[in-house]
Order: sequence, then C-alpha cells, then structure tokens
Amino acid sequence: MLEQVLKEAEEKMKKSLAALQREYQSLRAGKANPSFLDKVTVNYYDSLMPLNQVATISSPEARLLTITPWDASLLKDIEKAILKANLGVTPQSDGRVIRVAFPPLTEERRRELVKLAKKYAEEFRVEMRNHRRLANDEIKELKENGKTTEDERDWALERVQKLLEKYATQIDETLSKKELQIMEV
Repeated sequence: MLEQVLKEAEEKMKKSLAALQREYQSLRAGKANPSFLDKVTVNYYDSLMPLNQVATISSPEARLLTITPWDASLLKDIEKAILKANLGVTPQSDGRVIRVAFPPLTEERRRELVKLAKKYAEEFRVEMRNHRRLANDEIKELKENGKTTEDERDWALERVQKLLEKYATQIDETLSKKELQIMEV
C-alpha cells in the first residue's frame, strides 16, 4: 500500500517536471524553435488541429521558422491562428510558405522572460507541494485505518519529503538553465 502511494506521488512529480520543461520550450529565448508554435491550433475542416499536424515546421536559420502547410488552402487560416495566439510574432506568407521571423531580444524583454520563467517554476513548486500533501494524507489515512504501523508511516512520510526535495532541485536546475539560455546574447 505505502509503495503504491509513493509510486503515484513520484509519477505525479515527474509529470509536473515534464510539464514545466514543455512550458519552458515555448518561452522564446532569441532562437527560433518549432515548439514555440505548439500551442497554435488551426481550424481544419471545422475541427481545431495543432499546427504541427497540418504543416511542416522547420527552423532554417537561428531566428526564422518556416511553416509549409500540407494543404495550400490552409495558408490564411494558419496566419490567422498565429496572430490569434498572440505570440508576439507576425507571420509573412509568400503564397506557399509562411515565415515567422524573430527579432533579437532586448535586455528588457530578456528580464521579462526570466521573471516569467521564475513564475512558472514557482507554480510548479506549489504543484509539487500539493502532490506531497496528497501523498502524506493518504499515508496518514492508511495509519488511521490500521493498514500500516507508525514506523512505516514515518518512513513513508520521510520518503515523500525526499521525493519533493529531489524534484524541487530539478526544478531549480531547469530554471537556472533557462535563465542562462534567455540571458545569453
């Protein structure tokens, strides 16, 4: 029983860390990355589809993304979807390919991005603490129901705390890497 609670807590923490890393991929750090457009959805035959499922996205240069729709009739819809996503970029079409150019980041914008990265990190630290709290509640409930001993409960609570510390450290490392990436000129 306790092992299952610990396993579930670690799985949730792993998923939270992966979610933070996905959030960081969408934070533009001066270099064009196709994952920057992951949140863009396009209306394709009356259903919303992720952009990467209706077009090829590539980065031929450090500050440029090219989007080649599989269906040429989607050009205008893709342009509208990028503008609607409010990503701070303007798509330009030549009738076959859409280009999204990324201007160099200003020092002020870099600081804003670092603040945003720190905000994301704190949100995920809170999420990790919530996972710990839920696991601790389950462990205490097992003790109250007589399904485990006090020593086992204390051991499990300690393990959950160590899991939290492990993943909090990983969040901090991920944040540090992102800050360096954002601030490098």
